[in-house]
Amino acid sequence: MSPLVPSDLGYIPPDGGWGWAVVFGASVSVGFAYTFPKAFTIYFKELQAVYSISYSQIAWITSIMCATTYGGGPISSILVNRYGSRPVVIFGGLLCGIGMVSAAFCTSILQLYICVGFITGFGLALNLQPSVIIIGKYFLKRRPIANGLAMAGSPVMLCTLAPLNQFLFDNFGWRGSFLILGAILLNCCVAGALFRPIRAAPASVKPQVTEEGKDALKEEVTEEAMGMSSPTNVPMENKTEEEGGKDCCEKISQYLDFSLFKHRGFLIYLIGNVLMFLGFFAPIVFLAPYAKHIGIDEYSAAFLLSILAIVDMIARPTTGIIANSKWVRPRIQYFFSFSIAFNGTCHLLCPLASGYTGLIVYSSFFGLAFGMVCAMLFETLMDLVGAARFTSAVGLVTIAECCTILLGPPIGGTLIDTFGDYKYMFIKCGAVMVLAGTFLFIMNYYNYRMLAKEEKEIKAKEEDLKSVRTENEGRNNCKKETAQDGPELEPLREEQEGLKKEVNGTNEV
Repeated sequence: MSPLVPSDLGYIPPDGGWGWAVVFGASVSVGFAYTFPKAFTIYFKELQAVYSISYSQIAWITSIMCATTYGGGPISSILVNRYGSRPVVIFGGLLCGIGMVSAAFCTSILQLYICVGFITGFGLALNLQPSVIIIGKYFLKRRPIANGLAMAGSPVMLCTLAPLNQFLFDNFGWRGSFLILGAILLNCCVAGALFRPIRAAPASVKPQVTEEGKDALKEEVTEEAMGMSSPTNVPMENKTEEEGGKDCCEKISQYLDFSLFKHRGFLIYLIGNVLMFLGFFAPIVFLAPYAKHIGIDEYSAAFLLSILAIVDMIARPTTGIIANSKWVRPRIQYFFSFSIAFNGTCHLLCPLASGYTGLIVYSSFFGLAFGMVCAMLFETLMDLVGAARFTSAVGLVTIAECCTILLGPPIGGTLIDTFGDYKYMFIKCGAVMVLAGTFLFIMNYYNYRMLAKEEKEIKAKEEDLKSVRTENEGRNNCKKETAQDGPELEPLREEQEGLKKEVNGTNEV
């Protein structure tokens, strides 16, 4: 768990003020990043007819877009560490707009893969990670609430963007819709402009400089001066040659902290999340087709997604408030594990919902569980690694998750094609998520126990050092006292020597 005092940042986050404008901008960017690939599916039938392709070929547009959004995480993290969140999000918004405008002029499915899948997907990647990272710069005590509100932008955008896409398609066709969507995605640039960089005040650092620090600085300056005057000093040309000869991996390691793979909590989170995403998105993709499969009309099946989005919209900020409470936040990893297992349990019970009423109940609980997981998805990672290392952590996590995100829906589709029934897909997703939640719960319990044990060992070592220091100080004080008392006892010593001489004289006589 990250400490309550943000020593890794070097300043105290304001926990409000302009931070709420940052949360609003983050909700817009996160909403587009998560929702746009889902809302884009409304154009699939028209694109299939235009290019005479199969459903699996057209579905690769969304898969490539999602995989690029998550796979571009490390690049996004490197750019954020180098340039900050604001310019990265603005550049990502420009890429999204360029990708969709270019897609309006595509004449083949391969061109759509490039424009929509790669260019727009990478632009969404440059919107997702910086939007989550900037919240950790502005919030500490209220960070779970801020993350919940920012993640709530996804269901809000889903309720807005899905009917908007249908309206645009009915009035302007798919090419005109792509042009308008390109202009709408440019609003990510406006959201990025709200991400004002925050820096520590220099006045708060000056009083912390002590006399020992000044002496150390003087010694460093003198050592540098001696080094420059010595004949064995290395010339600057050799230094530049050494810097130019660095490997690409060494340069990347300056912006990505690969030492996180030695962090126990990070590895637990990474393994659990990679396993979880095998069953996280597939139920959303196949919910409406499953409803149609059991004889429900198209509009009622689409309404199930609206119910899910509305419950999700309420669940995310509510989960943030609960996670910020004094009872939950010290053990927020357990709450996250429970949310994942609860999500999986909903999928396991979904095949029992044979009618429309049962699917409404399932959609409501699914929206609640989905919102709980999404609200804490990045908060728990920040709680484990701290705000300073979160930029690298989120980039490394997303590149690992993109593989399971890409494979999850196709595996579910293969099960449906093999058995001719949707229930096996829901059972697979539920079992995987229950397994992931159980794994995280057990391993987080182990992690908390090890952290408590390590903390006790550190305290014991500190107490031993204190006892050794007190003993050494006592000995030094005794030596100082004897040294100070020496001159005062000189007359007594001289009198004793004189008496000894007199006694010796009488003995000789």
